Amino acid sequence: MELLAPAGNMEKLKTAVHFGADAVYFSGKRYGLRAFAGNFDDNEIVEAMEYLHAHGKKGHVTLNIVANDSDFNGLDEYLDLLQKAKVDAIIVSDVGLIRYIHRNAPNLAIHVSTQANVTNSEAVKFYAELGAKRIVLAREMSLSQIKKMHEEVGNQIELEAFAHGAMCISYSGRCLLSNYLTGRESNRGACVQACRWKYFIREESRSDEYEMQEDERGTYIMNSKDMNMISHLKEFEDAGVVSLKIEGRMKSAYYVATVVNAYRQALDSKDMKASEILVRELEKTSHRQYTTGFYLGANDKEYLEDSMPVQTHEFVAVVVDKKEDGVILEQRNRFVKGETLEILSADKNLLNKPFVVGEMTDDKNESIEDVKGVQARVFAKTDLPLQVGDILRRKCEK
Repeated sequence: MELLAPAGNMEKLKTAVHFGADAVYFSGKRYGLRAFAGNFDDNEIVEAMEYLHAHGKKGHVTLNIVANDSDFNGLDEYLDLLQKAKVDAIIVSDVGLIRYIHRNAPNLAIHVSTQANVTNSEAVKFYAELGAKRIVLAREMSLSQIKKMHEEVGNQIELEAFAHGAMCISYSGRCLLSNYLTGRESNRGACVQACRWKYFIREESRSDEYEMQEDERGTYIMNSKDMNMISHLKEFEDAGVVSLKIEGRMKSAYYVATVVNAYRQALDSKDMKASEILVRELEKTSHRQYTTGFYLGANDKEYLEDSMPVQTHEFVAVVVDKKEDGVILEQRNRFVKGETLEILSADKNLLNKPFVVGEMTDDKNESIEDVKGVQARVFAKTDLPLQVGDILRRKCEK
């Protein structure tokens, strides 16, 4: 199965490639549903596709807004750019956009977004007739339903499913809460994730008394848990899924590195069995409590939680260059000489190994013992075979 990773900017795209993604999905500055991510301007889209293809990877670009008539102004120019950039697929939810793109940009493979809420075989056949090559299934489907769907539609169209990341409280992301509370349209890329806010419920006549209050932080009554299906990868394959998707275009490069690496190694293992080490890896980056969602059968009580994100480890530095006797590190959090950090690497022999911070020098070749400047770069001596893109992290203090 393809491992499909998110990228909110070029750094995250390169991180996904380094840690083993087969394909990356990202958005341009227009038509995508993550307007607050960094995203890619027109030149960066071309650069991203050149980078991906040079590394034998694919690139999918999102055009998944719910479109108004005005959104078709300038669409031909944008589609022409995507075709010239040799984008491997575009992810679309709006039926009008799908029809228009199929007719006017036939070289672009269309993947139907999860926002289209596809949950039945007739809908799959409908989109296939419109020219779609793949369906990104609604997250409310179970594995048994996906398997039956695959048996029904056969090879008419590919099936893709989310395997990891944040879930939306509304049906496959069709939510108007952001619109109502802030005026920012969730289905046009400006969602403020109001479902993650804390809320109180009170009886109408008691304005100063809270009737529902979990603790001093409030109650996160609409806060969904995060998807985590690393222990069920073979079941996706058996159900006919061809692509496993990781959510997170607005997440950090450290998140992308950790999650992609864990799923890559699990997919490459015997019978796709995730070891306990890989399961624990997913605790090391920011996440809410984990759930298998609806895949193993609907369980509403298991879907919601009342907490904020947690993580056991933090991003300290990334390797940006190699030297004969060491590496150039770019700082993300303060670290000091003598400190023992942990390695995050696509190399199984280096993953979780200790990195003792030894002799360091700055860009003036002067000795340094405390690295605390914003994204400061230092040379660190080491005989470990670290590669550009590898990450150093440490356990968070409680």
